[in-house]
Amino acid sequence: MKLRNPFKTLTKFEWALWLFSLTAITASFFAVGNTDYAALTTSLLGVTALIFMAHGDAFGMMIMICFSIIYATVSFFAHYYGEMIIYLTMQLPCCVSSLISWLRHPSDKGTSEVKIGKFKKKHLFILIPLVIAVTTSFFFILRAFNTANLIPSTISVATSMVALYLMILRIPAYAVAFIFNDIVLIVLWSLACAQSLNYLSLVVCFSIFLINDSYTFISWTKRKLAQKLREEAAKASDRESPPIQTETN
Repeated sequence: MKLRNPFKTLTKFEWALWLFSLTAITASFFAVGNTDYAALTTSLLGVTALIFMAHGDAFGMMIMICFSIIYATVSFFAHYYGEMIIYLTMQLPCCVSSLISWLRHPSDKGTSEVKIGKFKKKHLFILIPLVIAVTTSFFFILRAFNTANLIPSTISVATSMVALYLMILRIPAYAVAFIFNDIVLIVLWSLACAQSLNYLSLVVCFSIFLINDSYTFISWTKRKLAQKLREEAAKASDRESPPIQTETN
């Protein structure tokens, strides 16, 4: 099996956005004399994953799996048990499911770009009860763990569940749900920063996530249109192609 270089597929804008993200997070980390390198690693992995996910590349999902594990560890030591539980019981399994889904649905044979999915009415009937049930359950679980900032943590559960469900289905709106989740997480880690500046890099991280998720939604919306046009062109070509005639003796 031939190994590919996923960085070759990035556009100039994506390279610029990625390097800006890495620089901003690293600068904020050392600016406050932070020594929590696990938090720094988490942030750098996260923005790297988002660049490839915005490109519709399953390689980004592989990185997101690593991000989820380390982020859950950082959250545990910050006493954000809600984030830890969300990432271990929701984010991580959903990322694995998404990786399988993305790999099984390439836009074209032999390409790394995922085929954009379609949102159907039946998904809504599944999503709404699922989010209500999961969010309600997590509220009581998080309260039992004396989770810091319970309400924002519970809201994070709801926004994460919507985003993860749509991500598995390969629907562009998953990025919109993550945008709302980023806002919640910026609030959460800002509150943590009030206690320790060591978490400043995570505030910057999710601020960068907000930018990257916005780009992801724009990128996936354009990619969805491009894939639709290719499909229509292929169908038109098939209709115009004359049938192959075979000679008979």
